[in-house]
Amino acid sequence: MGKDKKPAATKAAGKKEGKAKAKDVDEVKGSTGGKLKAANSINVRHILCEKFSKKEDAVAKLKEGVKFDDVAKEFSEDKARQGGSLGWKTRGSLDTDFEKAAYDLEPSSTGNPKYVEVKTKFGYHIIMVEGRK
Repeated sequence: MGKDKKPAATKAAGKKEGKAKAKDVDEVKGSTGGKLKAANSINVRHILCEKFSKKEDAVAKLKEGVKFDDVAKEFSEDKARQGGSLGWKTRGSLDTDFEKAAYDLEPSSTGNPKYVEVKTKFGYHIIMVEGRK
């Protein structure tokens, strides 16, 4: 019975339209033992917005099919504006809530991103992962 619940949570968090707030990440946390291989580093992109409404505008663009890196260039409010790329990040090098959400995502491409939304002390993030190792 527990196995049925975890993949559903993983699907919801990993879907293009999927949303997982930081408080929901713990429900998805154990899923890496199922579908995803444990990783020590991820190649991650994000879109950072200070305001919830701006983050929602960015999500709407992603739902319209606009590439993740193009949305990041338009909406992200940090130095990762150049496509949102943070590069390869190891465990322990990111904000705790951001890291939990990111490591539970399966890799995807900027043209068809699987992303998750999370709020941290820095603002509202839309996160996608391009690779794991």
